[in-house]
Amino acid sequence: MSRHHPVPSPAPPDPHPVPPARPATRPARFVGWLGGFGCAAAAYAVFQSLLSILPEGITGDSARYAIAAVSGLGTGVAAWLSAALVRALARERIPGAGAPPSPAAAAPASHPPPGPFPELASAAYETLIEKLSVVDDPSCGRLTGWPHSLGEADGQRPGQSPVRPTAVGTAYGLHLALELGVPDGRLATGELVRTLWRLRLPDGGWSARSQGEESRPEVTALVLGVLARTGADPTRVGQEAAACAARFTRELDHAGRDATHVMTSVLRCLLRAAPDAGALPALRDALVEGAVTDARREHRRCWARRLSAPHGPPTAVHTAQAVVALDRAARAPGAESPQVRAAREDGVRWLLACPAERHDTCGDLTRLREEIRRPRTDAPGHHEVLNVRHFTAAWVLRALLTQTARDLALAEGLEGAWRERLAGAAAAVWRGQTDGIWTWAGMEAAEPRRPLWMTYQGVSALRAHALYRYQPDGGAPGTPGEPAG
Repeated sequence: MSRHHPVPSPAPPDPHPVPPARPATRPARFVGWLGGFGCAAAAYAVFQSLLSILPEGITGDSARYAIAAVSGLGTGVAAWLSAALVRALARERIPGAGAPPSPAAAAPASHPPPGPFPELASAAYETLIEKLSVVDDPSCGRLTGWPHSLGEADGQRPGQSPVRPTAVGTAYGLHLALELGVPDGRLATGELVRTLWRLRLPDGGWSARSQGEESRPEVTALVLGVLARTGADPTRVGQEAAACAARFTRELDHAGRDATHVMTSVLRCLLRAAPDAGALPALRDALVEGAVTDARREHRRCWARRLSAPHGPPTAVHTAQAVVALDRAARAPGAESPQVRAAREDGVRWLLACPAERHDTCGDLTRLREEIRRPRTDAPGHHEVLNVRHFTAAWVLRALLTQTARDLALAEGLEGAWRERLAGAAAAVWRGQTDGIWTWAGMEAAEPRRPLWMTYQGVSALRAHALYRYQPDGGAPGTPGEPAG
């Protein structure tokens, strides 16, 4: 069973920090020097000086001695009062001055304590190990990986067969393991890679569990992306990528080509698996052509669920997905047209134009669900329904961390809006996890779910945010155009 102990939050900063000691003023230095002789020494010095300079006209030695003694005593008292006054003023101006130093203040300077992300990553990795499933499948052989959700094995009785790994669950689990750095040998990435190849469909490609035996481009591209990330045979990955792109046409998959989610998924993952693929420029241009304008946000270009009419209302999640895909495409081989660059920059401007007062709970971060319906080739008149759930806050955070967003915020003086929305999205992502695992609860779900894709997206977005904020000296992150570290 998974653990549900909250990850400890970082200690809040001291609301009353003790400032560094200021250099002493000139009067304070004089009084300190005088006090070094002591009040008695100062009084004696005045007494001897007056005794030697008082005029002889004063009658009697006793009178001269009395005058000198009284003056010396007065000088000693004045010196003591002056020192006491300076010490009192110092205590009033500098809280804590004059008090014994606390152990923390007396300790030598050290690095700040680690933030909460390492604890989150460690907890997520332990759950990933705990939920790993190994099954001997009669048709595919030995399968090592994960089902779609981490909670599918909950409630199983001893002796029951493990839950069969799926292509989607194992691909996201492998992505997550790579994101966490695979800190030890308990996860054999080679076995996970072999499992993904064994789950390949007979006619090529991969599909989700609910999609049957016909490959789908969004799942195929997802698997190829993680295989390329692990260093799988580039020739074999390239051949599968070419076959995936060939099947992803309006004639063969009209519903997929018209869905912003599917288009961005295929474009983003194929850019990782086969950045030289000839079909990529056409997919990029189709995504740009499917943008819409939003009169509520200065007619900026953005994206909705569909890439053709009726598009539906603009959404932050589809706009963020398009920005992430186009930002990755901008670094691929081949020139980028001014129209494509303008579209991805407008997508960032649209995200920054969110009118809400708070950006950790604004409507732009609301989780969404959509259905992608495709006609079934094996059953005319029937449709395959793919339920897609969107972790909006994670996508918005990733989009705001792209080079496109950082460059635009710096060039157009939008650093304040950019930082505010970035912090809000990061806070919203963080709130959704317990022990490094994210849960999709509410909406249509009868019970809370723990889908692997959601935990991967949460960890990936927070890791990118942590890398942006990193500073070797513990200071604040740099400007948007100067990634920290």
